Amino acid sequence: MDRLIELDHKLFLFLNNLGSEQWDWFWLLVTDKWTAIPLYAILIFLLFKKLGWKATLLSLVLVTLLITTTDQLGNIFKDGFQRLRPCGQEGIKEYSRFVAVRCGKYGYFSAHASNSFGVAVFLGLVFRKYFPKMIYFLLFWAALVAYSRVYLGVHYPGDILTGALIGGFFGFLYYLLQKYLLKKFSL
Repeated sequence: MDRLIELDHKLFLFLNNLGSEQWDWFWLLVTDKWTAIPLYAILIFLLFKKLGWKATLLSLVLVTLLITTTDQLGNIFKDGFQRLRPCGQEGIKEYSRFVAVRCGKYGYFSAHASNSFGVAVFLGLVFRKYFPKMIYFLLFWAALVAYSRVYLGVHYPGDILTGALIGGFFGFLYYLLQKYLLKKFSL
């Protein structure tokens, strides 16, 4: 386990130090939850056009529950593991670039990664019948959001990978729940 943590630290320092001041604004923009509002608006519009208002409403409720699930699970993990974020860990923060607005205390696992990958998997599967390649765009978007956390100095790559896997898993589960509910209630 110590070797894995050491590799995570080294990979973090390598990736984080690839950044430069001229790109900081971009990664701060990517990580900001408000930046995705236009994307979400388009996705909601597409849901409505392809599924109708009842199935769209169900999908929005499920996305809300999905984000709540992954976000709160992230908080449970953070409090349980109490792994310091790179921006707050001695021996790491001195060698890294801290660009984020705030650091926070614990970082395992990344809620940004779990939320974005959860939504990407859920909506990618919902839309695959209508837009088969959309999942690739959504996963790319989720990966950008997740990587922004390393760039900004607030998460290790292991935090990101764990968050992405957990988010993807719950995105798939909520997709199965949506399929079941759509069939059960003939939406």
